[in-house]
Formats: sequence, structure tokens, C-alpha cells
Amino acid sequence: MPIILTSVEDAHKELSKRIADAEHIAAFTGAGISTESGIPDFRSKDTAWTRNPPIPFNEFMASEKTRMESWRRKFTMDDTMKDAAPNIGHYAIARLVADNRIHAVITQNIDGLHEASGVPAAKIIELHGNGTYAKCLGCDVRHELSAVRRKFEASNRAPACLCGGIIKTATIAFGQSMPEQQMRRAHAATLQCDLMLAIGSSLVVYPAAGFPVLAKENDADLIIINREETALDSIADLIIRAGIGEVLEPFAKRDRLN
Repeated sequence: MPIILTSVEDAHKELSKRIADAEHIAAFTGAGISTESGIPDFRSKDTAWTRNPPIPFNEFMASEKTRMESWRRKFTMDDTMKDAAPNIGHYAIARLVADNRIHAVITQNIDGLHEASGVPAAKIIELHGNGTYAKCLGCDVRHELSAVRRKFEASNRAPACLCGGIIKTATIAFGQSMPEQQMRRAHAATLQCDLMLAIGSSLVVYPAAGFPVLAKENDADLIIINREETALDSIADLIIRAGIGEVLEPFAKRDRLN
């Protein structure tokens, strides 16, 4: 049975010990770490996500009209999150990466806040892509959203690449294939770790949630930090039910593990 802690003070002590004892740590983050930055969890009721749900990939590809609606929803969502910035949880993870304690950050999030907090891009594995820029589905060239938005609003047409290809945000839409390179990187990082920190994820979305399971199958310890119960609580070694920022705040300080 896992140890369950609700005391933040107890969580600080136990996390310090387990992080200090580990050799290779992987962080696995979900929407919960970014809700503390003001980005709504898409599973919650009556949020900007529920009012502007992402359009499935096959529908996006089916017609320009649907692509126009997809971009309208995208820019509406961006407007609601334009002031979002990394919070203490992101900065704590960035510090643990800088101190060579966390070796990889596997994330389900598309908000780019891990990189904004200072985690090097080479250490971040974005399973569901990134919503801060777009790509051409034909030639794979990157397109900045500011330029895409200007063209979209000026022409009232779905943006297209110079190659003639369809431009889409660099996220993985429902029904779209998972990114092979990122999945391979996540698999390798999971097999290397002896401790996985699952932070702010309900651990119900697959194949992403399969990585904490794989870590356990490979004899790594699994620590879950989440306010609510998760689908993988039964296999965890330690569960911390408290706010992510308050739990991780001490680890943003360089001398915490010295």
C-alpha cells in the first residue's frame, strides 16, 4: 500500500529524502501543475476549454470551414491565457533539472511553461505537442502564431504554408498519431529513471499514462503529487495530496538538498 501524506511539512521531509537518494529522476507532469498559473484544466466544467473544445484531427483535415473554426477557438483560448506564466511548481522542477536531479521532464501539457521556467528544451519531452507555435503538415516548417493570426484575421481564411500545405498548431489533436520521436524519448527516460515524480496528472489519458506504469514495472519508485485521487494511486509508493506549488516550493531553492 502506498504512503499517503496530506501534511505539506511531512511531504517536504519525505520528498527531500527520496529525491536525495535517487540517481535518475524523471518528472511526469499534467494539467494540474499549470492550473496554478491560471490555465484551466480541460476536464473541469464550465471553463474556456469546454466552451472552445479542440476539434478532432479528422474533422480539422476535412474542410477549410472546420479549420477556420479550429483557429477561431485557438485564438480565443490564447486570449484567455495570454498572461499565464510559470509558477513555483515549474520553477522548482527547473531548479531540480539545473541541479542535475531531474534528468527529463515528460509532460502532457502544451503550454510551453516548462521551457519558460528555464528547463532546457533538450530536457523536455512534449507528448501532446506544443501550443505556442504552429507547423505545416506538409513540409514541417515552423510558423509563429503571431504571423498566423495576422494572416487569418486579415483574410478570414484558414492559414496555408507557402508549400501549399495545411498549417496546424504544433499540438497532437484527438485522433492524430502520437509523435514517434517524443514517445521514444519518453520510453528511454522512463527506463533510465529509478524515481518518477508524477505531478498534477489524473493519469487516465493513454498512452501518456503508460509511462508511470512502465516506470513501476521497471522497479522505479513512483511518487504522485495531486490534490485528487488518480487512476494509478494503487501502484504508487508515495502519494502527496496537496497543492503542487506549496509541496515543491522548497525545492526551488538551490540549497534544499545540500
